[in-house]
Amino acid sequence: MIRASIAAFAFALTGTFPLSAQDWVIDTAASEVTAETRVFGQAVAATFAEFSAEISFDPEDLENAQISARVTSDTGTIPNREYQSALVSRDGLHVAEYSEAVFVSEEIVATDEGYEARGTLTIKGESRGAVLPFTVEINNGRAVAQGSLEIVRAEFGVGGSSWAEVAPTVTVRLHIEADAE
Repeated sequence: MIRASIAAFAFALTGTFPLSAQDWVIDTAASEVTAETRVFGQAVAATFAEFSAEISFDPEDLENAQISARVTSDTGTIPNREYQSALVSRDGLHVAEYSEAVFVSEEIVATDEGYEARGTLTIKGESRGAVLPFTVEINNGRAVAQGSLEIVRAEFGVGGSSWAEVAPTVTVRLHIEADAE
């Protein structure tokens, strides 16, 4: 149940970006997208195997920075079979009808802790404003970013009457490694 929310937010990045910012190619083998929640008070995490990304980011040119992320919903896995079934079910991510979760930034701004990508998150056909705080270290043409976003699963239609023991929120965690194009 909560797994579905987690899977929904998992992501991949896709888009078209201005030429002035640095474009990055995600190293999917070194990157990870997970969603975490609590069921019956116990931590439950889904890992998404498929995501793609196009990122245009230069800390010196945030005006032209952009992220478009996409995660393939049915690639989310949870070790518990019952939770796995709930994740992909109609009440969960409903992967038969909604194959991906998408985040598209409208702006990226610097903060005291790092950066925020502010934009729109779409899960199960429901779009909401979202803010993704992240940090990034860039060395020798390699960027390593860490971020997390907490979402309220009901806002995206994830959950049903049998989900009473699932926490109302899901935290999507990202570890993204990318190389400069």
